[in-house]
Amino acid sequence: MQLTGLMHRSVGRIVAHIALLILMALLLAALTVWGALAIYFGDSHTSTVQTALAVVFGLTGMVAMGGVFSPRSRRRLVGGYLMLFIVLLVWWFNIEPSNDRQWQADVAELPYASVEGDLVTVYNIRNFDYQSEFEYTPVYYSKTYDLSKLDSVDLYAIYWAGPAIAHMIVSFGFSGQDYLAVSIEARKELGEGYSSIKGFFRQYELIYIMADERDVIRLRTNYRNNPPEDVYRFRLLGSPEIAREFFLEYIKSINEQKDHPSFYNTLTANCTNMIWVHSHVNPNRIPFSWKVLVSGYGPEYLYDLGRLDTSVSFDELKRRGYVNPVARALGNAPDFSRRIRAPQTSPGQTIP
Repeated sequence: MQLTGLMHRSVGRIVAHIALLILMALLLAALTVWGALAIYFGDSHTSTVQTALAVVFGLTGMVAMGGVFSPRSRRRLVGGYLMLFIVLLVWWFNIEPSNDRQWQADVAELPYASVEGDLVTVYNIRNFDYQSEFEYTPVYYSKTYDLSKLDSVDLYAIYWAGPAIAHMIVSFGFSGQDYLAVSIEARKELGEGYSSIKGFFRQYELIYIMADERDVIRLRTNYRNNPPEDVYRFRLLGSPEIAREFFLEYIKSINEQKDHPSFYNTLTANCTNMIWVHSHVNPNRIPFSWKVLVSGYGPEYLYDLGRLDTSVSFDELKRRGYVNPVARALGNAPDFSRRIRAPQTSPGQTIP
């Protein structure tokens, strides 16, 4: 019996040791993949040298993973690799965002604003004249908004790849006449496409596009066809006081971005969770949830928490807020913003 117990304990220790080694190897594999991608993407552009260094780093990681299972060389190989990884981290965290790059035309101009009492003047409001998604005449204007007339905040949810993923746009309404939309996006350079993977590696700066709804909404309903995008509008419920603070939080952020740029991040600094961050001005801000990360479920999450009109079902609310057919019919009508709201019958004032 005593011998059997010793054997069981010995086998248990061996199994635990092997499991620990496998766990270490998996951890090194994850660090290697991340590190190789960080080197490959580099500071905004990928070069032949970066590609070669990424390959070398990947091979070094593979050697270190093999060293995990070699008692004689484990400390030397794994320790050397971890030191190399620390050097990589120091370099990576010293990559700084910049506003001085060759930007694509649709994100070339940064908005900014001035505040004098209740009057907020926003500069570089985008209102492009579109012929197609990629053919347009850049047009910007400036406008002064009276905070005492801020009486609505709407959330637009734009879907193009199933129910889980959506782009979110917040729009502020002033006395039912003027609307200012804010789309938080990755700021892309000339010739650069969007990649969710690149978005984890400090490849894009963050931009707040302050825009006329005839730009950022009509672009998505009328001109983006590959894939087509479905746009839904939801009126957020809340007090005018919170709506005012929410708006001013955006104004503060666009001015900060102009002088102190920051990076976009696919997970932590994107179109949806930045809205949640700004909503900290609300003492009753919604709790953070996986539905904030999986943004397509955000509107239903707001509905469940009573932040949208609950006098009708969520499906009915979504149906009423479907913008595409009306927007396509209106084109560039001067009263575009007022008329796309006609199908939406839910009352209330707005706040996240």
